[in-house]
Amino acid sequence: MARGRLTAPGSASTVPVTKTTVPLVPREVLFGNPERTGPSLSPDGKRLAWIAPDEGVLNVWLGTITADGVSDERVMTHDRDRGIRGAMWAHDNRHLLYVQDAGGDENWRLHDIDVQTGESRDLTPFEGVQARVEELSKHVPGRVLVGLNQANPQLHDLYSLDLTTGELEKIEDNPGFVSFLADAELQVRGGVTATPDGGIAVVVRDSDDGEWRPLLQAGLEDALTTDPLAFTRDGTGLLAISSVDANAGRLVEMDLTTGEVTVIAEDDQYDVSWAHIHPDTLEPQLAVFNKDRATFEVLDPAIAADIDALRAIDPGDLGILGESDDDTTWLVSFTNDNGPVRYYVWHRPTQQSTFLFEHRPGLTQYTLASMEPFSYKASDGLTIHGYLTFPPDQPREQLPTVLLVHGGPWVRTTWGLEPEGQWLANRGYLCVEVNYRGSTGYGKDFLNAGNREWGAKMQTDLVDAVDWVVDKG
Repeated sequence: MARGRLTAPGSASTVPVTKTTVPLVPREVLFGNPERTGPSLSPDGKRLAWIAPDEGVLNVWLGTITADGVSDERVMTHDRDRGIRGAMWAHDNRHLLYVQDAGGDENWRLHDIDVQTGESRDLTPFEGVQARVEELSKHVPGRVLVGLNQANPQLHDLYSLDLTTGELEKIEDNPGFVSFLADAELQVRGGVTATPDGGIAVVVRDSDDGEWRPLLQAGLEDALTTDPLAFTRDGTGLLAISSVDANAGRLVEMDLTTGEVTVIAEDDQYDVSWAHIHPDTLEPQLAVFNKDRATFEVLDPAIAADIDALRAIDPGDLGILGESDDDTTWLVSFTNDNGPVRYYVWHRPTQQSTFLFEHRPGLTQYTLASMEPFSYKASDGLTIHGYLTFPPDQPREQLPTVLLVHGGPWVRTTWGLEPEGQWLANRGYLCVEVNYRGSTGYGKDFLNAGNREWGAKMQTDLVDAVDWVVDKG
């Protein structure tokens, strides 16, 4: 760094590491495979799939949800190489879907598992081709829309996959889209394409064989804070996150005929990070803004009691990971800064929860640190946000300090369990994490303030953070 100090004020010597007063957390506990993670709720709400090690390699597991948690646990895949990182249910309530590459080549193949027979299939057995799941719908449970870049490595054409036969049928040649968007009946009604100026354009049509027409043009300044989400149930509107005509990404509904925009949820400074949408009506029920912590805006009074009751269960940040097709059962998570992620099933008719598991239960045996939000003024006056993780049970003065810089740059550090930060704090270091200009979540002005500033003002933001910490002693 050109400037900034990691020494005590007024001293030329570095600060010695203070001997920690809490037991050391083994690196395996922080960085090894989770015990169980990535749960996925079956469409009938009765079973759970998740990722867990089998003979030291991550694989797909299946169990039955009971009043006491999960029973009848069994491993469904038997990978012995790189492991499987996630799985999802098809809406036929029978097939689990997952993707896997070979040796890290990122040519993902789509596989499924029949949970009744245990049979597994490679559904896209093509060399050098990348597959991705594009759309699923409870209203068309036996089909999945799959993207394959078989004809052109740069573009994914769209295929319809019949889960009964395993047959793939091409239904859409890609005309240059980054992604497709289908309605609840799996009719391909929308697409996103890149524009020459670095922006994006959202195009739509009235049927799966109609003519494409432009709906929304987002320039370079809006491209990273604009994203279509879903068509309305009647097919006349499109739900999206969009910063067009605003600083931050707002949850909006766009009329497909007139282009009229109705704002549903917004914040002047923070982008909508995600929205929970009703599985039948496709009406937005909840908008979330990632501020210092996740902030909820309940849009549908029908779920207000659910959200209040859920947030009373655990002090962590709530996530809704999925729901049964009848919307009576939710799969939820709670993310904490000083403990493992906890997963529950929420039974809406009875307003009761069932604890499932923690992703790293070994963490509960140790004293972990809190992740504390802070902000400061950069040297040019821009407000920068970040997090401080102090060594637990130590004085907060003259601490050796590590500045932990997130990658991207178009991502951000969020509040929650940060293994690297916990590792450093546990060994006596103050860990400083900064969402420098160019980080996401803080609106497009902040995001675009990083343009052409790589190694310049973005770097200065980091140095300013070091100066701020040092000046505080």
